[in-house]
Amino acid sequence: MKPITKRILILVVLFFIAVAIGYPILNKKKLPVYNPSDINPLLVTDSLRSISGGHTIAPFKLINQNGDSISDQLFEGKIYVADFFFTTCTNICPIMTGQLKRVYDEYKGDSSVMFLSHTSLPESDTPPILKKYSLRFGAELPQWQFVTGDKKEIYHLARNSYLAVKTKGNGDKDDFIHTENLMLIDAKKRIRGFYDGTSTNDVNQLIEDIDILKEENR
Repeated sequence: MKPITKRILILVVLFFIAVAIGYPILNKKKLPVYNPSDINPLLVTDSLRSISGGHTIAPFKLINQNGDSISDQLFEGKIYVADFFFTTCTNICPIMTGQLKRVYDEYKGDSSVMFLSHTSLPESDTPPILKKYSLRFGAELPQWQFVTGDKKEIYHLARNSYLAVKTKGNGDKDDFIHTENLMLIDAKKRIRGFYDGTSTNDVNQLIEDIDILKEENR
């Protein structure tokens, strides 16, 4: 084989090796980072609608199913899934929590992935009631936190941080939120996905997207 022909053959082989290695890297799915301006305006308060960057989950302090005080610091550097439910709900909540258990079972024992379930009825969903409910789904601390606390704080988080529910309401005694949304939060406290917690397909996608975030963090 002539030297020039040999060099060309080597270059061709190297080119195809580079393509084989580089193509999967360049074509990895990247999850969007959601800011208020990206969301349905019905889910965003007027004061937030123009924000197109830098939106993160605000600091919080709540009470978990063991009666312990927890804060956003517990989720520092973690991927987590957030939702809003109440223990006496008989329609979407048991379905949603059951679907969320599938995700929990997929990552059980993985300290990089956590779950945060907020009650929409903090006045009645006390820590012992949350504990009983959490045990129905095999949830274990610290990975899966079921939380109660100040109603105004929880509702403010739902509307202004997680962008999970319609904006009307201020968390007073007549206010009530009810949503099937699950929110995927990354290690920088940014929203990376919204999923219908009653949909098997959406929850399957959530599992895939958590894997993407885990890879992103490596």
